[in-house]
Amino acid sequence: MGSYMITVAVFPNKNKKKANSVLTRLVDFYRDKDVHLVLPKDEAEFFGYPAFGVENIFDAAINLGLTIGGDGTLLGVCRRLALRNIPVCGINIGRFGFLADIELSELEDKLEKVLQGQYRIEERLMLAGIIKRGNQMSFVGNAINDIVVTKGGVARMLNLGLSIDNCLIANYQADGLIVSTATGSTGYSLSAGGPIINPKVKLLLVTPICPHTLNARPMIISEDEEVRINVAAAHRDILLTFDGQESCNLVPGDEVIVRKSSFMAKIIKFEDKNYYKTMRTKLWRGNV
Repeated sequence: MGSYMITVAVFPNKNKKKANSVLTRLVDFYRDKDVHLVLPKDEAEFFGYPAFGVENIFDAAINLGLTIGGDGTLLGVCRRLALRNIPVCGINIGRFGFLADIELSELEDKLEKVLQGQYRIEERLMLAGIIKRGNQMSFVGNAINDIVVTKGGVARMLNLGLSIDNCLIANYQADGLIVSTATGSTGYSLSAGGPIINPKVKLLLVTPICPHTLNARPMIISEDEEVRINVAAAHRDILLTFDGQESCNLVPGDEVIVRKSSFMAKIIKFEDKNYYKTMRTKLWRGNV
C-alpha cells in the first residue's frame, strides 16, 4: 500500500480531551508520506486543520477510515463506511476500547503498519432493522453491535412477542429485547446477562432486558434466521435503537423485524492483537 498515495479519512471525536493531541501526532507522522488526509469539514475547522476539511466525507473517494475516540466512535463511522465496503481502524482514547485496536503507546508504529498494508481486515456481521406498521414496511437502519427495542424514560414494562422465522417463541413482560451480533455480545447484551461470543462466529443473539419471569434466557440462533418482535404497551414511550447511537420511536402494534444485513462491517486489526487477550485485559482487567 506504500507504493501509491492513499486517501485516509480521519474522524476525531470532538468530545474527547485527547483527540486534538492525537490528531496532531497523526498529521505530523503522515506529513512526509504518500498519504492524503481528509477530515469531516466541521471537525477539520474545530481542530484547526481547515485545509483537510471535506464536505460529505462519507461520499468522498477514500481508501480507509481512522477514528480517534472509543468504540462508539468507531461503530458510528464503520456503520456508514460499510455501505461502501471501506475498512475502518480505531485509535483508542476511550474508556474501554474493545474494538479500537490502536493504543496511544503504539500509535506511530501502527500508523506505519497501516501505511504498509501490514494488517488484516475482519468482516463483522451487521444487522438490518425494519418496522412493520400496519401494512407499511420501512427499513430503518443497520447496526454492528445490536438493535434494541426498549422502553423510554420511566415508562412501564413492555409486552413483547418474540417470533423466529414466523414461529412464536415467547411473550415477554420486560424492559426490552436486544438482538445482537457476536461483536455486540460484549456490549449491552453482556450487561443484560448474555454470553460472550467470539466475533468470528456468525450468529444472532437474542437477550431479554429485565424480564419479569424466572425462565427467560438469552437465545443463540442462526445468522440466517429472522427475528420479529411484536410491541404492545399501554404507553407510547417506546424506542428502537441502533448500536445505542441512533433511535426512532415505536408505537403499540408495531412489529420490528431484525435480520442479517446485506453489508459487512470491515474493521482493521493487527497480527499482535488477540481476541482473548483483549477480552482478558479490557473486560476482566480488574480480576487478573
